[in-house]
Amino acid sequence: MEHAVTAFLLAFPALFSIINPLGGAIIFHEVTAGHDMAQKHLLARRVALYSCVVMMAALLAGTYILNFFGISMNALRIAGGLVVAVRAYEMLNAPDSSTQRKQKDAEPVNTATADDLAGYAFFPLTLPFTTGPGTIAVTISLATGRPDNLSQAWIFYAGDSLAVLANTALIWACYSASERMVRVLGHSGQKVVSRMVAFLLLGIGVQIAISGVVPVLHQALAG
Repeated sequence: MEHAVTAFLLAFPALFSIINPLGGAIIFHEVTAGHDMAQKHLLARRVALYSCVVMMAALLAGTYILNFFGISMNALRIAGGLVVAVRAYEMLNAPDSSTQRKQKDAEPVNTATADDLAGYAFFPLTLPFTTGPGTIAVTISLATGRPDNLSQAWIFYAGDSLAVLANTALIWACYSASERMVRVLGHSGQKVVSRMVAFLLLGIGVQIAISGVVPVLHQALAG
């Protein structure tokens, strides 16, 4: 149970920070402005479901695919931590550029017909708008922290999976309530949220990298 709680407490804020469903909801509201509430709610459910599939696939299969190419777990942790930290640093210094890029990616949704709307749920609203390359990199980085012991590994994956499901629920809730969130947060509120989650993500990226650097240093000193 302790391993599951630890895994959840690391995975949930890391995924929440990179997904940023609060900021995403504001853009979601803008790019779906031409559609009625029922269509927005249906689209929000589909995006949440597809996002869950993307994150679970990265969590369960990502490390095995990379290990197939002979990349060690410590190398994955260091590389993943650096990717997360660099991404967070970019978000911290230029949150507007990230927002503008996401808005541009999702722009075709605003002019889509009701029949075409379902086709946009996966691309671009799920990939790359909600769970893009950054989210996939974070999820794989989190998976590198699994214990070598098989029984503990299942507990670890249970904690990470719970974090994925919790973020899926937040994506659905935030996107469904995007209209109300826009009124509450506004543009300035989005900037505040973006900077807060970026700083949190920066710390998580550094922590992941440290978890790979320390064993490598121990091996080097012992040798």
